[in-house]
Amino acid sequence: MLNKNAVPPRPKQKGTSKRKPQSAEERQLLKAKKSQRAAKLKLTHAQKKIASLQNPEEETYFEEVGVGTGQHTEEAPEVLFQPNSGPQTDFLAAPEREVLYGGAAGGGKTFSLIVDPLRYCNNPNFNALILRRTNDELREIIHKSHELFPKAFPGVKWLEKKSQWTFPSGARIWMTYLEQDKDVLRYQGQAFTYIGVDELTQYSTPYAWDYLRSRLRTVDPSLPVHMRATTNPGGPGHQWVKKMFIDPAVHNTAFWATDISSGETLRYPAAHSRAGEPLFQRRFIPAKLIDNPYLYNAGDYEAMLLSLPEVQRRQLLEGSWDIAEGAAFSEFDRKYHTVKGFQIPHSWRKFRACDYGYSSHTGVLWFAIDPVDETLIVYRELYVSKKTAKELAHIILHLEQDDTISYGVLDSSLWHKRGDTGPSLAEQMIVEGCRWRPSDRSRGSRVAGKNEVHRRLKIDEEKDRAGLEIFDNCTNLIAQLPTLPLDKSNPEDVNTKAEDHLYDALRYGIMSRPVSRSVFDYPSKMLEPQWQPADSTFGY
Repeated sequence: MLNKNAVPPRPKQKGTSKRKPQSAEERQLLKAKKSQRAAKLKLTHAQKKIASLQNPEEETYFEEVGVGTGQHTEEAPEVLFQPNSGPQTDFLAAPEREVLYGGAAGGGKTFSLIVDPLRYCNNPNFNALILRRTNDELREIIHKSHELFPKAFPGVKWLEKKSQWTFPSGARIWMTYLEQDKDVLRYQGQAFTYIGVDELTQYSTPYAWDYLRSRLRTVDPSLPVHMRATTNPGGPGHQWVKKMFIDPAVHNTAFWATDISSGETLRYPAAHSRAGEPLFQRRFIPAKLIDNPYLYNAGDYEAMLLSLPEVQRRQLLEGSWDIAEGAAFSEFDRKYHTVKGFQIPHSWRKFRACDYGYSSHTGVLWFAIDPVDETLIVYRELYVSKKTAKELAHIILHLEQDDTISYGVLDSSLWHKRGDTGPSLAEQMIVEGCRWRPSDRSRGSRVAGKNEVHRRLKIDEEKDRAGLEIFDNCTNLIAQLPTLPLDKSNPEDVNTKAEDHLYDALRYGIMSRPVSRSVFDYPSKMLEPQWQPADSTFGY
């Protein structure tokens, strides 16, 4: 942040200018004093150089001789900005192509976006673009840049008509607004080495972000190209930003960029010299109010956030991406409902459930039942599209090579012939060895299934554990379940037009009324004694 202890220059007062020397003696005296100052400055630099050569590994502090006072004053450069330790430092040091810095309010995100491109402003080929949604919101960024840029780069100029900073080196930083998706066409044919967007979730679609990526290029090998964004959870673009940056990997870890529609890693095309290789990396760096001690220690801003309604409070104070307005399962909490993967014991009962789709998506979930307290654990997921019933069966059987699956539950509509005379989709999978039984689709089953999901998500205070736990590698289910919206016409059910394929599979599995294994469910080999005598006659 700006150094509050920095002493501002004294304003010039009228009538206090120094009198010019008149006589030859006065001029000689002034010249001698200037020579004295220059000699003392040379002496200081010589002392620094000698000390650095004698103790190159030790940190040495120097004092500069005061001019005309006979005292020594400590030499300390003015610190204009120093990042807070933690997320703000991580953001400024991140090497990935695309980085999102987001989470709770008050984490110092906007100031970080202003400071980040300054490291390249000594390069004349550097050309940056920083955007906000509206011109009114842009004013804060411009105001803060006027506080910092002239101090960091004396001689930098602000061109109001172009909304552009021009640095002495020739580098440029544009600060403007982008209100509608179609406004990105204003940058057609232009090239930027750095693009930053403040409050990314204010854009309802990823169109602007994806188009701006095409404007990112440079012919200077010393200049990397970066896209940076900051935002809070919520807003019209919450879902697509969550899919692009939040869901694919553990927070604050680099991951290869994926297509948010299919979830597949973006790769170079077949005709490229690097065919098949991933394109670039992304990272999401979360921040909370506590990461900004300047706001957190005061306490007033935290008190204001605590007074907000639950959804806004969890988004802006806790930085939670797993809650949204009108969510069907707002009780979902990663702390209780997600766990790190572990080896499921062979004695635990396992089963699977599936909601099939070809043009949309197919969602398959694998469950295990903890026999201690009947907790249901989702330990594997499959989320694919454009797979025939036969192809899906082969994929499922391959994943289950080391599992013993008790049964499978499949959407009962897949047994319908749909007017044709051939085998149903369920029968096509069963013929391949992937066996199923139909799900419950009786009247009221959707509402009953939703209620059962609520019961499983409830936290048991005595054992401090939920009735449903999900392995953290099931990223699609973890992403979809907490943000699944309610049906506005029927609040007792979820919105069926939303992405609910894995939710339906979860509901089918839970409503199959699973119980843990009894002794009669174990394979015969598992019931045999583990120790066998080497000699049946003598018994040892």
